[in-house]
Amino acid sequence: MKPWLNSYPAGIPETISIDEYSSVADVFDQSVKKYAELPAFSNFGKSLTFREMNKYTAQLGAYLKNELGLKKGDRVAVMMPNLLQNPIAIFAILRAGLVVVNTNPLYTARELKHQLNDSGAETIIIVENFCHVLQDVVAETGIKNIIVTRMGDMLPFPKSAIINLVVKYLKKMVPVYHLPNAVMFKQALNQGAKHPFVTVASNHDDIAFLQYTGGTTGLSKGAMLTNKNMVANMQQASAWIKDLVGNKPEIIITALPLYHIFSLTANCLTFMKQGWMNYLITNPRDINGFVKEIKNIQFAAITGVNTLFNGLLNHPDFKNVDFSRLILTLGGGMSVQHSVAQRWKETTGKALIEAYGLTETSPAACMNPMNLKDFNGMIGLPISSTEVSIQNDDWNELGIGEVGEICIRGPQVMQGYWKRPKETANVLSPDGWLHTGDIGVMNEQGFVKIVDRKKDMILVSGFNVYPNEIESVIAELPGVLEVGVVGKPDEKSGESVMAIIVKKDPELSENTIKNFCRENLTAYKIPRTIIFADELPKTNVGKILRRELRDKYVNH
Repeated sequence: MKPWLNSYPAGIPETISIDEYSSVADVFDQSVKKYAELPAFSNFGKSLTFREMNKYTAQLGAYLKNELGLKKGDRVAVMMPNLLQNPIAIFAILRAGLVVVNTNPLYTARELKHQLNDSGAETIIIVENFCHVLQDVVAETGIKNIIVTRMGDMLPFPKSAIINLVVKYLKKMVPVYHLPNAVMFKQALNQGAKHPFVTVASNHDDIAFLQYTGGTTGLSKGAMLTNKNMVANMQQASAWIKDLVGNKPEIIITALPLYHIFSLTANCLTFMKQGWMNYLITNPRDINGFVKEIKNIQFAAITGVNTLFNGLLNHPDFKNVDFSRLILTLGGGMSVQHSVAQRWKETTGKALIEAYGLTETSPAACMNPMNLKDFNGMIGLPISSTEVSIQNDDWNELGIGEVGEICIRGPQVMQGYWKRPKETANVLSPDGWLHTGDIGVMNEQGFVKIVDRKKDMILVSGFNVYPNEIESVIAELPGVLEVGVVGKPDEKSGESVMAIIVKKDPELSENTIKNFCRENLTAYKIPRTIIFADELPKTNVGKILRRELRDKYVNH
Protein backbone atom coordinates (compact mmCIF):
# COMPACT_ATOMS: atom_id res chain seq x y z
CA MET A 1 0.00 0.00 0.00
CA LYS A 2 1.55 3.27 -1.17
CA PRO A 3 -1.21 5.90 -0.89
CA TRP A 4 1.22 8.70 -1.74
CA LEU A 5 1.57 7.58 -5.37
CA ASN A 6 -2.00 8.75 -6.14
CA SER A 7 -1.03 12.22 -4.87
CA TYR A 8 2.06 12.58 -7.08
CA PRO A 9 1.85 15.55 -9.46
CA ALA A 10 1.73 14.62 -13.16
CA GLY A 11 5.13 13.60 -14.53
CA ILE A 12 6.69 12.53 -11.21
CA PRO A 13 7.99 8.95 -11.63
CA GLU A 14 7.31 6.24 -9.04
CA THR A 15 10.97 5.18 -9.25
CA ILE A 16 14.23 6.71 -10.42
CA SER A 17 17.27 5.13 -12.08
CA ILE A 18 20.74 5.56 -10.62
CA ASP A 19 22.57 3.87 -13.49
CA GLU A 20 23.13 7.11 -15.41
CA TYR A 21 26.03 8.01 -13.08
CA SER A 22 28.64 5.79 -11.45
CA SER A 23 29.54 8.30 -8.73
CA VAL A 24 29.18 11.89 -7.52
CA ALA A 25 32.45 12.67 -9.32
CA ASP A 26 30.89 11.31 -12.52
CA VAL A 27 27.94 13.73 -12.08
CA PHE A 28 30.48 16.56 -11.75
CA ASP A 29 32.45 15.45 -14.84
CA GLN A 30 29.31 15.21 -16.96
CA SER A 31 28.10 18.62 -15.74
CA VAL A 32 31.45 20.17 -16.70
CA LYS A 33 31.07 18.83 -20.26
CA LYS A 34 27.48 20.06 -20.48
CA TYR A 35 27.81 23.51 -18.89
CA ALA A 36 31.52 24.34 -19.36
CA GLU A 37 31.19 28.11 -19.84
CA LEU A 38 28.37 28.71 -17.37
CA PRO A 39 29.06 30.03 -13.84
CA ALA A 40 28.99 27.21 -11.26
CA PHE A 41 29.79 28.91 -7.94
CA SER A 42 29.98 32.55 -6.88
CA ASN A 43 31.19 34.23 -3.68
CA PHE A 44 32.27 37.76 -2.72
CA GLY A 45 31.49 38.92 -6.27
CA LYS A 46 33.72 36.33 -7.98
CA SER A 47 32.24 33.53 -10.12
CA LEU A 48 33.93 30.34 -11.29
CA THR A 49 32.68 28.61 -14.42
CA PHE A 50 32.26 24.85 -14.62
CA ARG A 51 35.45 24.79 -16.75
CA GLU A 52 37.38 26.66 -14.06
CA MET A 53 35.98 24.36 -11.38
CA ASN A 54 37.24 21.43 -13.47
CA LYS A 55 40.73 22.95 -13.64
CA TYR A 56 41.04 23.78 -9.93
CA THR A 57 39.57 20.48 -8.73
CA ALA A 58 41.96 18.59 -11.04
CA GLN A 59 44.92 20.54 -9.61
CA LEU A 60 43.92 19.91 -5.99
CA GLY A 61 43.00 16.30 -6.76
CA ALA A 62 46.43 15.74 -8.34
CA TYR A 63 48.09 17.28 -5.28
CA LEU A 64 46.22 14.95 -2.92
CA LYS A 65 46.95 11.92 -5.07
CA ASN A 66 50.44 12.57 -6.41
CA GLU A 67 52.10 14.87 -3.89
CA LEU A 68 50.53 13.49 -0.71
CA GLY A 69 50.20 9.93 -1.98
CA LEU A 70 46.61 9.48 -0.78
CA LYS A 71 44.97 6.22 -1.84
CA LYS A 72 41.38 5.46 -2.84
CA GLY A 73 39.12 5.45 0.21
CA ASP A 74 41.36 7.67 2.38
CA ARG A 75 39.40 10.27 4.34
CA VAL A 76 39.99 14.02 3.95
CA ALA A 77 38.42 16.51 6.38
CA VAL A 78 37.12 19.85 5.08
CA MET A 79 36.68 22.60 7.68
CA MET A 80 35.47 25.92 6.27
CA PRO A 81 32.39 28.09 5.73
CA ASN A 82 30.87 28.78 2.31
CA LEU A 83 33.82 29.97 0.24
CA LEU A 84 34.78 29.07 -3.35
CA GLN A 85 37.50 26.84 -1.87
CA ASN A 86 34.81 24.65 -0.31
CA PRO A 87 33.25 23.13 -3.46
CA ILE A 88 36.74 22.99 -5.01
CA ALA A 89 37.89 20.86 -2.06
CA ILE A 90 34.77 18.65 -2.10
CA PHE A 91 34.95 17.81 -5.80
CA ALA A 92 38.75 17.44 -5.78
CA ILE A 93 38.50 14.87 -2.97
CA LEU A 94 35.73 12.95 -4.76
CA ARG A 95 37.51 13.05 -8.14
CA ALA A 96 40.64 11.64 -6.48
CA GLY A 97 38.60 8.66 -5.22
CA LEU A 98 38.78 9.85 -1.61
CA VAL A 99 36.12 10.34 1.08
CA VAL A 100 34.91 13.80 2.17
CA VAL A 101 34.63 14.28 5.94
CA ASN A 102 32.63 17.49 6.33
CA THR A 103 33.66 19.25 9.53
CA ASN A 104 31.82 22.07 11.25
CA PRO A 105 34.21 25.06 11.50
CA LEU A 106 32.67 26.11 14.82
CA TYR A 107 33.61 22.84 16.50
CA THR A 108 35.38 23.05 19.82
CA ALA A 109 38.79 21.37 20.11
CA ARG A 110 37.15 18.38 21.81
CA GLU A 111 34.58 17.92 19.04
CA LEU A 112 37.18 18.32 16.30
CA LYS A 113 39.53 15.82 17.93
CA HIS A 114 36.72 13.25 18.19
CA GLN A 115 35.72 13.61 14.54
CA LEU A 116 39.26 13.49 13.16
CA ASN A 117 40.11 10.42 15.23
CA ASP A 118 36.80 8.69 14.60
CA SER A 119 37.00 9.18 10.82
CA GLY A 120 40.69 8.27 10.65
CA ALA A 121 41.37 11.32 8.47
CA GLU A 122 45.07 12.00 7.91
CA THR A 123 44.51 15.12 5.81
CA ILE A 124 42.55 18.30 6.51
CA ILE A 125 41.75 21.34 4.34
CA ILE A 126 40.99 24.21 6.69
CA VAL A 127 40.43 27.97 6.59
CA GLU A 128 43.02 29.82 8.70
CA ASN A 129 40.35 31.37 10.99
CA PHE A 130 40.02 27.98 12.74
CA CYS A 131 43.63 26.79 12.67
CA HIS A 132 44.08 27.64 16.36
CA VAL A 133 41.47 24.98 17.22
CA LEU A 134 43.29 22.40 15.08
CA GLN A 135 46.62 23.40 16.64
CA ASP A 136 45.29 22.50 20.11
CA VAL A 137 44.51 18.90 19.15
CA VAL A 138 46.55 18.03 16.06
CA ALA A 139 49.18 16.14 18.09
CA GLU A 140 46.44 13.91 19.52
CA THR A 141 45.05 12.99 16.09
CA GLY A 142 46.31 11.08 13.05
CA ILE A 143 46.52 14.25 10.93
CA LYS A 144 49.70 14.28 8.80
CA ASN A 145 48.77 16.75 6.05
CA ILE A 146 47.32 20.23 6.60
CA ILE A 147 46.24 22.50 3.74
CA VAL A 148 45.41 26.03 4.92
CA THR A 149 43.38 28.55 2.96
CA ARG A 150 42.57 32.19 3.61
CA MET A 151 39.11 33.63 2.99
CA GLY A 152 40.07 35.62 -0.08
CA ASP A 153 42.35 33.07 -1.75
CA MET A 154 40.22 32.40 -4.84
CA LEU A 155 39.40 36.06 -5.49
CA PRO A 156 41.27 38.18 -8.06
CA PHE A 157 44.11 40.47 -6.96
CA PRO A 158 43.97 43.02 -5.27
CA LYS A 159 40.58 42.01 -3.78
CA SER A 160 42.06 38.75 -2.43
CA ALA A 161 44.88 40.57 -0.62
CA ILE A 162 42.53 43.24 0.76
CA ILE A 163 40.03 40.70 2.14
CA ASN A 164 42.80 38.57 3.66
CA LEU A 165 44.34 41.62 5.34
CA VAL A 166 41.01 42.96 6.63
CA VAL A 167 39.97 39.55 8.01
CA LYS A 168 43.32 39.01 9.75
CA TYR A 169 44.41 42.43 10.93
CA LEU A 170 41.40 44.76 11.02
CA LYS A 171 38.64 42.36 12.08
CA LYS A 172 41.12 40.16 13.96
CA MET A 173 39.22 37.02 12.89
CA VAL A 174 42.35 34.85 12.70
CA PRO A 175 43.68 33.94 16.17
CA VAL A 176 47.43 33.22 16.29
CA TYR A 177 48.30 29.61 15.46
CA HIS A 178 51.39 27.54 14.86
CA LEU A 179 51.16 24.69 12.34
CA PRO A 180 54.69 24.56 10.91
CA ASN A 181 54.08 21.77 8.38
CA ALA A 182 50.97 23.29 6.82
CA VAL A 183 50.85 23.97 3.06
CA MET A 184 48.90 26.92 1.67
CA PHE A 185 45.90 26.17 -0.59
CA LYS A 186 47.28 28.15 -3.55
CA GLN A 187 50.62 26.36 -3.21
CA ALA A 188 48.82 23.00 -3.30
CA LEU A 189 47.02 24.04 -6.51
CA ASN A 190 50.32 25.11 -8.11
CA GLN A 191 52.08 21.88 -7.17
CA GLY A 192 49.12 19.80 -8.33
CA ALA A 193 49.13 21.58 -11.70
CA LYS A 194 52.47 19.85 -12.50
CA HIS A 195 50.73 16.46 -12.70
CA PRO A 196 48.26 15.17 -15.28
CA PHE A 197 44.94 14.24 -13.70
CA VAL A 198 41.95 12.11 -14.60
CA THR A 199 39.05 11.37 -12.28
CA VAL A 200 39.60 8.12 -10.38
CA ALA A 201 36.87 5.59 -11.17
CA SER A 202 34.51 5.06 -8.24
CA ASN A 203 31.43 2.86 -8.04
CA HIS A 204 28.07 2.96 -6.28
CA ASP A 205 29.34 1.05 -3.24
CA ASP A 206 32.27 3.37 -2.50
CA ILE A 207 31.76 5.80 0.37
CA ALA A 208 31.62 9.41 -0.88
CA PHE A 209 30.92 11.24 2.39
CA LEU A 210 31.32 10.53 6.08
CA GLN A 211 28.65 12.93 7.24
CA TYR A 212 28.64 13.44 10.99
CA THR A 213 25.37 13.83 12.85
CA GLY A 214 24.95 16.57 15.43
CA GLY A 215 25.65 14.31 18.36
CA THR A 216 22.78 15.53 20.55
CA THR A 217 22.72 12.11 22.22
CA GLY A 218 26.44 11.93 22.93
CA LEU A 219 29.42 11.77 20.57
CA SER A 220 28.64 12.48 16.92
CA LYS A 221 28.50 9.51 14.55
CA GLY A 222 29.60 9.40 10.92
CA ALA A 223 26.82 8.36 8.53
CA MET A 224 28.38 6.39 5.66
CA LEU A 225 26.90 7.91 2.51
CA THR A 226 27.94 6.03 -0.62
CA ASN A 227 27.98 7.24 -4.20
CA LYS A 228 24.77 5.25 -4.66
CA ASN A 229 23.09 7.12 -1.77
CA MET A 230 24.12 10.54 -3.07
CA VAL A 231 23.44 9.87 -6.77
CA ALA A 232 20.04 8.41 -5.86
CA ASN A 233 19.12 11.50 -3.83
CA MET A 234 20.24 13.83 -6.63
CA GLN A 235 18.13 11.86 -9.12
CA GLN A 236 15.16 11.83 -6.73
CA ALA A 237 15.34 15.59 -6.10
CA SER A 238 15.89 16.29 -9.82
CA ALA A 239 12.79 14.28 -10.76
CA TRP A 240 10.78 16.19 -8.17
CA ILE A 241 11.83 19.69 -9.29
CA LYS A 242 12.37 19.18 -13.04
CA ASP A 243 9.06 20.69 -14.21
CA LEU A 244 9.51 23.70 -11.96
CA VAL A 245 13.15 24.53 -12.74
CA GLY A 246 12.96 23.73 -16.47
CA ASN A 247 16.08 23.55 -18.63
CA LYS A 248 17.39 27.08 -18.20
CA PRO A 249 20.08 27.36 -15.50
CA GLU A 250 19.42 30.06 -12.90
CA ILE A 251 20.87 31.21 -9.56
CA ILE A 252 20.26 29.51 -6.21
CA ILE A 253 21.15 31.24 -2.95
CA THR A 254 23.25 28.90 -0.80
CA ALA A 255 23.17 30.33 2.71
CA LEU A 256 23.17 27.12 4.75
CA PRO A 257 26.76 25.86 5.12
CA LEU A 258 27.92 23.21 2.63
CA TYR A 259 29.05 20.99 5.51
CA HIS A 260 25.32 20.58 6.30
CA ILE A 261 23.73 17.71 4.36
CA PHE A 262 20.70 19.78 3.23
CA SER A 263 22.84 22.44 1.59
CA LEU A 264 25.39 19.90 0.31
CA THR A 265 22.94 17.67 -1.57
CA ALA A 266 20.20 20.14 -2.50
CA ASN A 267 22.30 23.14 -3.52
CA CYS A 268 25.89 22.08 -4.15
CA LEU A 269 25.08 18.77 -5.88
CA THR A 270 21.52 18.72 -7.26
CA PHE A 271 21.43 22.27 -8.61
CA MET A 272 25.03 21.95 -9.86
CA LYS A 273 23.80 18.90 -11.82
CA GLN A 274 21.10 21.14 -13.34
CA GLY A 275 23.74 23.69 -14.41
CA TRP A 276 22.61 26.31 -11.89
CA MET A 277 24.97 28.73 -10.15
CA ASN A 278 25.34 28.40 -6.38
CA TYR A 279 25.66 31.88 -4.88
CA LEU A 280 27.54 31.16 -1.66
CA ILE A 281 26.76 33.22 1.46
CA THR A 282 29.75 33.00 3.81
CA ASN A 283 28.11 34.34 6.97
CA PRO A 284 24.29 34.01 6.90
CA ARG A 285 24.13 35.04 10.57
CA ASP A 286 25.01 38.56 9.48
CA ILE A 287 21.45 39.26 8.28
CA ASN A 288 22.35 42.88 7.39
CA GLY A 289 25.17 41.74 5.13
CA PHE A 290 23.09 38.85 3.77
CA VAL A 291 20.17 41.08 2.71
CA LYS A 292 22.55 43.66 1.23
CA GLU A 293 24.31 40.94 -0.77
CA ILE A 294 21.19 39.37 -2.31
CA LYS A 295 19.33 42.65 -2.85
CA ASN A 296 20.39 43.00 -6.46
CA ILE A 297 20.71 39.33 -7.41
CA GLN A 298 17.86 37.94 -9.45
CA PHE A 299 17.85 34.53 -7.82
CA ALA A 300 15.37 31.81 -8.71
CA ALA A 301 15.69 29.57 -5.64
CA ILE A 302 16.71 29.65 -2.01
CA THR A 303 16.90 26.91 0.61
CA GLY A 304 16.92 27.42 4.36
CA VAL A 305 15.63 26.56 7.80
CA ASN A 306 12.80 28.25 9.71
CA THR A 307 15.10 30.50 11.76
CA LEU A 308 16.90 31.74 8.62
CA PHE A 309 13.64 32.67 6.88
CA ASN A 310 12.37 34.27 10.09
CA GLY A 311 15.58 36.33 10.40
CA LEU A 312 15.27 37.56 6.80
CA LEU A 313 11.59 38.44 7.20
CA ASN A 314 12.36 40.50 10.31
CA HIS A 315 14.92 42.63 8.43
CA PRO A 316 13.36 45.92 7.26
CA ASP A 317 15.12 45.82 3.87
CA PHE A 318 14.20 42.26 2.93
CA LYS A 319 10.93 43.39 1.34
CA ASN A 320 13.02 45.40 -1.17
CA VAL A 321 14.86 42.31 -2.46
CA ASP A 322 14.17 41.46 -6.13
CA PHE A 323 11.87 38.41 -6.09
CA SER A 324 10.87 38.67 -9.78
CA ARG A 325 12.63 35.43 -10.76
CA LEU A 326 11.96 33.47 -7.56
CA ILE A 327 10.32 30.12 -8.31
CA LEU A 328 11.37 27.89 -5.39
CA THR A 329 11.79 28.35 -1.64
CA LEU A 330 12.58 25.07 0.08
CA GLY A 331 12.51 24.74 3.86
CA GLY A 332 13.95 21.79 5.77
CA GLY A 333 16.24 20.86 8.65
CA MET A 334 13.54 21.69 11.21
CA SER A 335 9.79 22.31 11.16
CA VAL A 336 8.71 25.41 9.27
CA GLN A 337 6.27 27.46 11.34
CA HIS A 338 2.96 28.43 9.78
CA SER A 339 3.43 32.11 10.70
CA VAL A 340 6.84 32.22 8.97
CA ALA A 341 5.49 30.47 5.84
CA GLN A 342 2.55 32.89 5.71
CA ARG A 343 4.76 35.97 5.98
CA TRP A 344 7.16 34.52 3.39
CA LYS A 345 4.36 34.24 0.85
CA GLU A 346 3.06 37.73 1.66
CA THR A 347 6.58 39.19 1.19
CA THR A 348 7.86 37.20 -1.80
CA GLY A 349 4.65 36.17 -3.52
CA LYS A 350 5.74 32.51 -3.48
CA ALA A 351 4.86 29.60 -1.21
CA LEU A 352 7.48 28.24 1.17
CA ILE A 353 7.62 24.51 0.39
CA GLU A 354 8.61 22.15 3.16
CA ALA A 355 10.72 19.03 2.70
CA TYR A 356 11.98 16.45 5.17
CA GLY A 357 15.08 14.36 5.54
CA LEU A 358 17.99 13.42 7.74
CA THR A 359 21.74 13.09 7.47
CA GLU A 360 21.08 9.34 7.33
CA THR A 361 18.90 9.72 4.20
CA SER A 362 21.33 11.86 2.18
CA PRO A 363 18.98 13.82 3.15
CA ALA A 364 15.71 14.05 1.17
CA ALA A 365 12.97 11.54 2.04
CA CYS A 366 9.70 13.49 1.76
CA MET A 367 8.86 16.60 -0.20
CA ASN A 368 5.74 18.62 -0.86
CA PRO A 369 4.63 18.99 -4.48
CA MET A 370 6.35 21.91 -6.19
CA ASN A 371 3.00 23.28 -7.41
CA LEU A 372 1.81 23.84 -3.83
CA LYS A 373 0.10 27.22 -3.62
CA ASP A 374 0.00 27.52 0.17
CA PHE A 375 1.85 26.11 3.16
CA ASN A 376 0.08 22.95 4.37
CA GLY A 377 1.96 22.09 7.59
CA MET A 378 2.99 18.73 6.10
CA ILE A 379 6.50 17.49 5.33
CA GLY A 380 5.18 16.16 2.04
CA LEU A 381 4.97 12.85 0.18
CA PRO A 382 7.63 10.14 0.09
CA ILE A 383 9.75 10.99 -2.97
CA SER A 384 10.37 8.63 -5.91
CA SER A 385 11.82 5.19 -5.00
CA THR A 386 11.10 5.92 -1.32
CA GLU A 387 8.76 4.22 1.14
CA VAL A 388 7.57 5.67 4.43
CA SER A 389 6.09 3.52 7.18
CA ILE A 390 4.69 4.75 10.50
CA GLN A 391 5.72 2.15 13.10
CA ASN A 392 5.23 1.50 16.82
CA ASP A 393 7.96 0.81 19.37
CA ASP A 394 8.02 -2.87 18.36
CA TRP A 395 8.75 -1.88 14.71
CA ASN A 396 5.30 -2.97 13.55
CA GLU A 397 3.49 -0.86 10.95
CA LEU A 398 0.57 1.30 12.09
CA GLY A 399 -2.45 2.32 10.06
CA ILE A 400 -3.39 5.57 8.32
CA GLY A 401 -3.94 8.35 10.86
CA GLU A 402 -2.10 6.56 13.67
CA VAL A 403 0.79 8.36 15.36
CA GLY A 404 4.14 6.52 15.49
CA GLU A 405 7.77 6.65 14.45
CA ILE A 406 8.53 7.72 10.87
CA CYS A 407 10.57 4.99 9.15
CA ILE A 408 12.17 5.32 5.71
CA ARG A 409 13.36 2.83 3.12
CA GLY A 410 15.00 3.71 -0.19
CA PRO A 411 18.30 3.91 -2.12
CA GLN A 412 19.27 7.12 -0.30
CA VAL A 413 19.36 5.46 3.15
CA MET A 414 22.92 5.33 4.55
CA GLN A 415 24.95 2.13 4.80
CA GLY A 416 25.23 2.61 8.56
CA TYR A 417 27.32 4.52 11.07
CA TRP A 418 31.09 4.41 10.57
CA LYS A 419 32.62 1.77 12.88
CA ARG A 420 29.44 1.61 14.98
CA PRO A 421 27.59 -1.67 14.25
CA LYS A 422 25.59 -1.49 17.49
CA GLU A 423 24.27 2.03 16.86
CA THR A 424 23.57 1.03 13.23
CA ALA A 425 21.48 -1.97 14.38
CA ASN A 426 19.51 0.36 16.68
CA VAL A 427 18.22 2.40 13.74
CA LEU A 428 18.44 0.13 10.67
CA SER A 429 16.19 -2.93 10.64
CA PRO A 430 17.31 -6.08 8.76
CA ASP A 431 14.73 -5.36 6.04
CA GLY A 432 16.16 -1.89 5.36
CA TRP A 433 13.91 0.46 7.38
CA LEU A 434 15.64 3.45 8.93
CA HIS A 435 14.04 4.40 12.24
CA THR A 436 14.27 8.18 12.32
CA GLY A 437 13.36 8.95 15.93
CA ASP A 438 10.76 11.38 14.58
CA ILE A 439 7.11 10.97 15.52
CA GLY A 440 4.63 11.43 12.70
CA VAL A 441 1.39 10.46 11.05
CA MET A 442 0.33 9.73 7.44
CA ASN A 443 -3.04 10.73 6.03
CA GLU A 444 -5.11 8.93 3.37
CA GLN A 445 -3.46 10.92 0.57
CA GLY A 446 -0.02 9.75 1.71
CA PHE A 447 1.08 13.13 3.10
CA VAL A 448 3.23 12.85 6.20
CA LYS A 449 3.00 15.24 9.13
CA ILE A 450 5.84 15.37 11.62
CA VAL A 451 4.65 15.66 15.19
CA ASP A 452 8.00 15.82 16.98
CA ARG A 453 11.24 14.18 18.00
CA LYS A 454 10.70 11.14 20.20
CA LYS A 455 13.01 12.43 22.91
CA ASP A 456 11.50 15.95 22.95
CA MET A 457 7.98 14.75 23.64
CA ILE A 458 6.46 16.04 26.90
CA LEU A 459 4.17 13.77 28.91
CA VAL A 460 1.52 15.76 30.81
CA SER A 461 -0.81 13.62 32.94
CA GLY A 462 -0.48 10.79 30.44
CA PHE A 463 -1.11 13.03 27.42
CA ASN A 464 1.58 13.41 24.75
CA VAL A 465 2.51 17.05 24.15
CA TYR A 466 4.74 17.91 21.19
CA PRO A 467 6.87 21.08 21.50
CA ASN A 468 6.59 21.88 17.76
CA GLU A 469 2.86 22.41 18.09
CA ILE A 470 3.18 24.81 21.05
CA GLU A 471 6.06 26.69 19.37
CA SER A 472 4.02 27.12 16.17
CA VAL A 473 1.08 28.59 18.10
CA ILE A 474 3.19 31.00 20.19
CA ALA A 475 5.13 32.06 17.06
CA GLU A 476 1.82 33.36 15.61
CA LEU A 477 1.86 36.18 18.19
CA PRO A 478 3.22 39.34 16.49
CA GLY A 479 5.29 40.27 19.56
CA VAL A 480 7.28 37.00 19.52
CA LEU A 481 10.62 36.79 17.71
CA GLU A 482 11.56 33.21 18.63
CA VAL A 483 10.30 30.49 20.93
CA GLY A 484 11.56 27.17 22.28
CA VAL A 485 9.42 24.74 24.30
CA VAL A 486 10.62 22.02 26.67
CA GLY A 487 9.15 19.80 29.40
CA LYS A 488 9.64 20.54 33.08
CA PRO A 489 9.14 18.07 35.97
CA ASP A 490 5.85 18.64 37.76
CA GLU A 491 4.63 17.01 41.00
CA LYS A 492 1.01 16.86 39.90
CA SER A 493 1.18 16.04 36.21
CA GLY A 494 4.60 14.40 35.85
CA GLU A 495 5.68 17.12 33.45
CA SER A 496 4.45 20.56 32.48
CA VAL A 497 5.17 22.79 29.51
CA MET A 498 7.80 25.54 29.69
CA ALA A 499 8.19 28.18 26.95
CA ILE A 500 11.34 30.26 26.56
CA ILE A 501 10.61 33.32 24.44
CA VAL A 502 12.65 36.05 22.74
CA LYS A 503 10.52 39.19 22.44
CA LYS A 504 10.12 41.25 19.29
CA ASP A 505 7.79 43.65 21.13
CA PRO A 506 9.25 44.75 24.51
CA GLU A 507 5.68 45.23 25.83
CA LEU A 508 4.79 41.54 25.34
CA SER A 509 3.59 40.08 28.62
CA GLU A 510 3.20 36.63 30.13
CA ASN A 511 -0.57 37.19 30.38
CA THR A 512 -0.88 37.99 26.68
CA ILE A 513 0.92 34.76 25.79
CA LYS A 514 -1.13 32.61 28.16
CA ASN A 515 -4.42 34.12 26.99
CA PHE A 516 -3.44 33.50 23.37
CA CYS A 517 -2.50 29.89 24.21
CA ARG A 518 -5.82 29.38 25.99
CA GLU A 519 -7.59 30.39 22.77
CA ASN A 520 -5.56 28.00 20.65
CA LEU A 521 -4.53 25.02 22.79
CA THR A 522 -6.09 22.36 25.01
CA ALA A 523 -5.56 23.14 28.70
CA TYR A 524 -2.78 20.59 29.32
CA LYS A 525 -0.74 22.02 26.43
CA ILE A 526 -0.69 25.59 27.78
CA PRO A 527 2.76 26.58 29.12
CA ARG A 528 2.72 26.66 32.93
CA THR A 529 6.08 28.47 32.93
CA ILE A 530 7.11 31.31 30.62
CA ILE A 531 10.63 32.67 30.60
CA PHE A 532 11.85 35.65 28.57
CA ALA A 533 15.39 35.38 27.19
CA ASP A 534 17.66 37.56 25.06
CA GLU A 535 18.41 34.70 22.67
CA LEU A 536 17.90 30.96 22.18
CA PRO A 537 20.77 28.49 21.77
CA LYS A 538 20.97 27.18 18.18
CA THR A 539 23.06 24.94 15.99
CA ASN A 540 25.06 26.49 13.16
CA VAL A 541 22.18 26.02 10.78
CA GLY A 542 19.65 27.60 13.11
CA LYS A 543 17.97 24.62 14.78
CA ILE A 544 16.90 25.53 18.31
CA LEU A 545 18.76 23.32 20.79
CA ARG A 546 16.07 22.12 23.17
CA ARG A 547 18.65 20.07 25.04
CA GLU A 548 20.51 23.28 25.98
CA LEU A 549 17.25 24.97 26.94
CA ARG A 550 16.53 22.05 29.29
CA ASP A 551 20.05 22.24 30.74
CA LYS A 552 19.80 25.97 31.35
CA TYR A 553 16.22 26.37 32.57
CA VAL A 554 15.15 22.93 33.81
CA ASN A 555 18.18 20.97 35.01
CA HIS A 556 20.14 23.83 36.56
